Amino acid sequence: MTLEILIFFATLFVLVCVLRAARIGALVAFLFAGIISGPFALNLFQLSDTWTFLGDLGILFLWFNLGLGINIRRLWEMRYTIFGFGAGQVLMVAFMLFPILAGITPWSVLGCIMVALLLAMSSTSADIQLLTDNNQLNTNMGRQTFSILLFQDLLSIPLLAMLPVFAGKTFNLGATAIDIFVLSVALILGVVVIGRFILDPLMRLVAKLKSREAFLLAIMLTIILGAIGMDLMGLPTGLGAFLAGMLLSETIYRHQVSAEISPYSMLFLAFFFVALGMGLDLPLLEQNWYMILAGVIGLVVVKFCAIFIVARVRNVSVPDAAMIALILAQGGEFGLLMLQTMKVAGIDALPQTHQEILTAIIIVSIMLTPILMAVFNFMRKQGWILSKYPLRSLEDKENSVKPVVVICGFGRVGQIIAEMLTAENIPYVAIDLDVNAVMLGRERGFNVVYGNTSSDAVLRDFGLMPRRTKAVVVALDNVATARDTILTVRNIAPKVKIFARARNLADSKELLKEGVTEVLPETIESSFMLGSGVLAHLGVSEKRINNLLNDFRADNYASVGKTVADSA
Repeated sequence: MTLEILIFFATLFVLVCVLRAARIGALVAFLFAGIISGPFALNLFQLSDTWTFLGDLGILFLWFNLGLGINIRRLWEMRYTIFGFGAGQVLMVAFMLFPILAGITPWSVLGCIMVALLLAMSSTSADIQLLTDNNQLNTNMGRQTFSILLFQDLLSIPLLAMLPVFAGKTFNLGATAIDIFVLSVALILGVVVIGRFILDPLMRLVAKLKSREAFLLAIMLTIILGAIGMDLMGLPTGLGAFLAGMLLSETIYRHQVSAEISPYSMLFLAFFFVALGMGLDLPLLEQNWYMILAGVIGLVVVKFCAIFIVARVRNVSVPDAAMIALILAQGGEFGLLMLQTMKVAGIDALPQTHQEILTAIIIVSIMLTPILMAVFNFMRKQGWILSKYPLRSLEDKENSVKPVVVICGFGRVGQIIAEMLTAENIPYVAIDLDVNAVMLGRERGFNVVYGNTSSDAVLRDFGLMPRRTKAVVVALDNVATARDTILTVRNIAPKVKIFARARNLADSKELLKEGVTEVLPETIESSFMLGSGVLAHLGVSEKRINNLLNDFRADNYASVGKTVADSA
């Protein structure tokens, strides 16, 4: 057994390295590791009950991650872009695929509708990674692509709700549409209410324990309870995990949840894709290779044409429309998840052979996307295609306005500073790793871009220069990330003035050691403001209060003693 495990991990390591070099996601590497180590290749492992159980957990975590990325408030504020382009893309793809599927397959009308909608979905993880690797997420094309992906994730709710209807094999268009609409709205409203009035207070109590273990277990319990709740209602357990993610995305702990669950999510996602790879019937796929090839070509061509048409109707430029269509022309993890969820739930509305072929088509199309993108970019640079449209810089307005101030982090502090700089017409750029915050900020007119502020290349690309940049604001809530960012800034521009926020006095002192010009500890300053109000109410003069505050702030709060609850 030890030798088999060694071979398995060695194979997985090589696959991850090779596919990552080809800019293909690691999840495909896990899939191939399952295929290679499964019963139809090296036969290292059998698809036992243990692997099936781990794969089922992986399904729940994948649904949970999809739900965690959806925040109702932000979706509503970005509704015009998301529901306009996103809905148009999905409907056009499904509209073009449905007659093809109805003509060449023996499936029912409902089966053709379901598969058409599944194939209309694209790979969120692969596409975001592709845009990030090519430094295109901050472009107009990247933002519109992201909006479509957000709508596709939101569409997961009604599609999951359709599974019981799909299992029944009977279909009344009017009644089914009303049922799914009512159920979807009820679930979304339930997420908002439960998240705000029940889960948020409970998570606050858990957070007060200051125990990472308790916090992590609370997250996992939420996932399991959601899955059990949906199962008792006769709905797919994946829908429960998806809603659990949405519930936690509505709380103030969303970012911390993502940070805590991320390593475990990747582990269980790996199990899902390994189990999926082990379960693929390779002899069957080999016999039907021509159907897979035709399916991949047909899927990419149909989706490209449909998305290109929708983009042009929305007045997207031809080059950007072509890029968006090409990036989204593959299948996605959602389709894989739905097929696997149907298999686990015993829904046999599609023949097992056809499910295997559809799975292979989606996998191959995901792998093909980076290759097609590379070919497209090469042909365009050579002037073989779209020669009438000159190549633009990847960044839209970021390169046209040279930032005087660089804001690292676009949470509540970074946004307020950006508003103040905008009011004084001072050029700035804000950088954040939260894709949703970036897209929402751009919708509101802020010059915010996606990137890792501790990366030397990112800071240079977005305008940090030794003599041009006047100030850097580090508005990050994690002291370790803030310290890494400060060191990176110092490496690029040693003399630039750095202003940082800190949660408390201890974090403030830690950042001061790195040579920061000024640090603002939030807990101390809020105490000052509160104390000022109390003193003013008691009749102390404004001059005396200001002198007192100046004394406390002198030498970066050196006169302020360490508080009893400094970590609060």
